[in-house]
Amino acid sequence: MKNILLLTALLAAWLTPALACTSAVVSGRATPDGRPLLWKHRDTDFLKNHVEYVRGERYDFIAVVNSDDFRLKREAWIGANAAGFALMNTQSYNLVDVKDGEERGEANGRAIYRALELCATVDDFRHYLDTLSKPSGIEANFGVIDAQGGAVMFEVDYYTYKEFDANDPAVAPAGYVARTNFSVSGQYGPGAGVVRYQEAVRVLDGLAGEQAVTPRSIFNGLSRSFHNCLLGIDLRQPPFTGPEASGWFADQDFIPRSSTSCSVVVQGVKPGEAAGLTTMWTLLGYPPTGVAVPLWVDEALPRMVAMDKTLGTSPLSAASLRLKDRVFSLDWGMGSERYMHWSILYNAEGNGYMQRLAPVEEENFRLTEPVLEGWRRKGQTDREEMQALYRRLDRPVLWESCGD
Repeated sequence: MKNILLLTALLAAWLTPALACTSAVVSGRATPDGRPLLWKHRDTDFLKNHVEYVRGERYDFIAVVNSDDFRLKREAWIGANAAGFALMNTQSYNLVDVKDGEERGEANGRAIYRALELCATVDDFRHYLDTLSKPSGIEANFGVIDAQGGAVMFEVDYYTYKEFDANDPAVAPAGYVARTNFSVSGQYGPGAGVVRYQEAVRVLDGLAGEQAVTPRSIFNGLSRSFHNCLLGIDLRQPPFTGPEASGWFADQDFIPRSSTSCSVVVQGVKPGEAAGLTTMWTLLGYPPTGVAVPLWVDEALPRMVAMDKTLGTSPLSAASLRLKDRVFSLDWGMGSERYMHWSILYNAEGNGYMQRLAPVEEENFRLTEPVLEGWRRKGQTDREEMQALYRRLDRPVLWESCGD
């Protein structure tokens, strides 16, 4: 029976949409410090991502963008602005009956870019959606947080939208709203990402019940989760980690996938705190072979997340993807790219890439937290301290930890 389930999962892999993401909007009710969170785990055909600082029409912002086409398209995929407003999307596959030749959700990235430069609050974003020309070309679940404690998921199609407020116990009993690649208000079929959604809910329910949803717990419990609810397995547990295993496994319906380009958690502020304290914890590349770094809305971004023309992307993205290519190195013909070399990523000896990088990311949090707490006491960021912190974090950690 287990072999049949595995074969079914492998066959389904070819039917999975490439533009797929996992996400959550988390209210302060589910976090230990009362600050809202916005998470996006991005799957895309555009694996090379960097962070761009944009001088917006009304608000400056930072955002994760496609390194290949940002200058041409001016699209953004998750970001935060100077007003403490943060926005992301996941592509939905069941809100619009797409016609032949029509690109699904073709305006999603442009909508995020434009909203980041215009909006300060959830109310502003609602007004933005109301004033868009229709049909809008949007088909997405948009997650929003703001500096007033707002935390809302919008399901948006060409003409209308539905809201799901994470602060409303009737809507979100546990204090969060998760989405993958379907919308609960959808009318045109089941969508996609159901197994990933089940995994996100499983993890978030446990964390939210303890008011323990944090950037750390999201990265470790979700962005690097190799638990599959349908198959009832966790690759980080025996027998998948021991000598009896082959060392390989199929990449199917885990939250981190070969198509993952980044995972980002925006930590908002409490009402009354300075909007500039909004922190965008950013992991560029494949999360099991990457590390998260903190960013704030400031034009002097660290070199590690900025565009490097020689690399064609950011240094962190390039380094992580280079290690990921070793994980997905099988070349035995059609479909072999679906297999991952699990044992070099995680193993019983404790020397897999994911295990060796874990202390590096933990050090990033350890160095950042006292600096951020100091700013919160002062009520504002300090640019000199920010740059000093960036210099401490800006090191070739992936090569040092995992070899060149």
